[in-house]
Amino acid sequence: MGKDAAMARERGPAAGRRVPAPSSEPDEELMRALYREHAGPLLAYVLRLVAGDRQRAEDVVQETLIRAWKNAGRLDRAGSVRPWLVTVARRIVIDGHRSRQARPHEVDPSPLEAIPAEDEIDKALWLMTLSDALEDLTPAHREVLVETYFKGRTVNEAAETLGIPSGTVRSRVFYALRSMKLALQERGVTA
Repeated sequence: MGKDAAMARERGPAAGRRVPAPSSEPDEELMRALYREHAGPLLAYVLRLVAGDRQRAEDVVQETLIRAWKNAGRLDRAGSVRPWLVTVARRIVIDGHRSRQARPHEVDPSPLEAIPAEDEIDKALWLMTLSDALEDLTPAHREVLVETYFKGRTVNEAAETLGIPSGTVRSRVFYALRSMKLALQERGVTA
């Protein structure tokens, strides 16, 4: 087929057109011909399928034309290309809809950025200082503070857990708190 015949074929009615055979024209010209002949009507069709979402419709048309280009050898023998393009476009839209249904809805994270976050550095520094001050206490004083303040047990529960009388627990808590206050003051913490 000569160049004049190819040009005449490009100017004919769009709906019944054939895609130029890949062997007779370079790949770039094939894509131009597909786009020139079918992109407009295909975009109008796809816009109805995607409820007027132009960006999505353009993506579907682009994907459809790429698939047509990849299957150009098969399309040349099929005769009219438009029905094949419409079918492929419709299937791309359906596949896109199904994949969106399978994924959870994406949410905009920007409202979360406006919520102030708690400053974890101060909390971490406080815990390090507290832990360091606890190390200065005797093991007996540390035990009663851990049981009563950190684990939230009553004096009687702590006494039962530690196996000592509850009066001893009260006394140790009193002296442990006094020692803890001094240890924190040495580290610059004032109450």
